[in-house]
Amino acid sequence: MGKKVLITGGAGFIGSHLGDLFLSRGYEVTAYDNLDKQVHGENPERPAYLNREIELVVGDVRDADLFSRTLKQADILVHFAAAVGVGQSMYEITRYTSINTMGAAVVLEQAVQQKDHIEKMLVASSMSIYGEGLYICPSCGEVNPKLRPAEQLASRRWDMLCPVCSQPCIPAPTPETKPLFPTSVYAVNKRDHEELFLAVGDAYGIPVTAMRFFNVYGERQALSNPYTGVGAIFASRLLNDKPPVVFEDGGQSRDFIHVHDIARGCLAAIESDKANGEVFNLGTGRKLSIMDVGTAIARELGKPSDNFIVNNQYRAGDIRHC
Repeated sequence: MGKKVLITGGAGFIGSHLGDLFLSRGYEVTAYDNLDKQVHGENPERPAYLNREIELVVGDVRDADLFSRTLKQADILVHFAAAVGVGQSMYEITRYTSINTMGAAVVLEQAVQQKDHIEKMLVASSMSIYGEGLYICPSCGEVNPKLRPAEQLASRRWDMLCPVCSQPCIPAPTPETKPLFPTSVYAVNKRDHEELFLAVGDAYGIPVTAMRFFNVYGERQALSNPYTGVGAIFASRLLNDKPPVVFEDGGQSRDFIHVHDIARGCLAAIESDKANGEVFNLGTGRKLSIMDVGTAIARELGKPSDNFIVNNQYRAGDIRHC
């Protein structure tokens, strides 16, 4: 018999793909998921895409009794369950913090009580905890700016300026060593996730790895899910013959990674002792502008890309590059 893995959020977009990969490697997989209506619809049922070999337990991670009973069967714990979405987190603060931070606390308390059979834990973090990414100033070198000032954005000057000398900066790949500057409730929650898991794992001798996911795309994304990225939103509008709406000038960029690569990265971390106690970015190291993403999607769908609405408007708290 293979080792047994419990994936919280295992019926969701990323969790289900990781479950597939575990099965292909001979693991036994249980998904623990609340089948949230925002993701799975008004009358949620077991997703058709969820492999039939995966046992599904429907429950909330804050339900300590049910989670404890489920965890008793596991050798490895993967914690993906979370309320997701940057924008929504800013006005549903209690719900997000309860599900995310308190939910992680319940999960960890149960893991500590059963630490004798938990061989490893992996927790999903997020690139959102960085705020803006790393930049290079031609004069000052590496800089870690915070958010762009409101007065700069109001004047439609979109690119990041050096916080020391005010020269325009060049975005660079963001390393794990960059100082954290979460700018949303969701980002603070994800920072809590990784710090709680790493601290508790170290204190109780349970190996832990934290994975900072960049912008994940691929099959099984639900358009109703606040986590759904700009690619899926653009595709939805294009398929409905509506032009995508692009904020700022379309030059803002992100690092996009396919969900299959996320799953492979998580499996590698779980199977390597060298990953114990570490934090890893999971991205490609390459940036794509939002306009380039939209143009590529339009081309693949056979839709026009010359009618995008570039509104030159900004949203408070949006980052330029990461």
